[in-house]
Amino acid sequence: MSLVQYDLELFRSINDLGKEYAFLNPAAIFMAEYTMFLLGLGLIVYWFTRTKQNRMMVIQAVAAFVIAEVFASVAGHFFSHQQPFAVLPDVNQLIQHSIDNSFPSDHTILFFSMCFSFLFVRKREGWLWVLLALCVGISRILVGVHYPVDVVVGALLGILSACIAYLVIPQLSFVASLLSVYEKVERRFLPSKSKSTDLS
Repeated sequence: MSLVQYDLELFRSINDLGKEYAFLNPAAIFMAEYTMFLLGLGLIVYWFTRTKQNRMMVIQAVAAFVIAEVFASVAGHFFSHQQPFAVLPDVNQLIQHSIDNSFPSDHTILFFSMCFSFLFVRKREGWLWVLLALCVGISRILVGVHYPVDVVVGALLGILSACIAYLVIPQLSFVASLLSVYEKVERRFLPSKSKSTDLS
């Protein structure tokens, strides 16, 4: 069996779950469409804990996503295909999506790059973020907008980029300098915390 055939069969196995078990569909839609708001809220909460560790983690997460998107843009020039619902019959399509190159999955890139950035710094709850990323990746197949290969490659690019950002960003002196300048300005408008609290 070729890789393309295996990818197609795996897509059918996952996407057909929504036909057999309709109760999965609302959860799949929520995971595929709305969990990015939860991720955004997480970034805001971590940033406004006002600890340097958490703020550097947020910077690393954003940098990891940018790096991963650059990798994805390059990968998309070597391989491309349209969304499953655009080319396959009888797809369980649960959300609307424009037709373009679905390789790799941008949602999966976003979640894996950021959630692994959280894991590297905040190990206690980091695995919950990684579990969320995994659920989002699977949900994108369940709702019919991505093949498994889109999700797997997106996840690998996200993890690789999170590793690069974790190793490189803290070593860049200008990042620390910019953060210090921001915090000086912030202290003019927000009261200083009486006691520094590190949640890690």
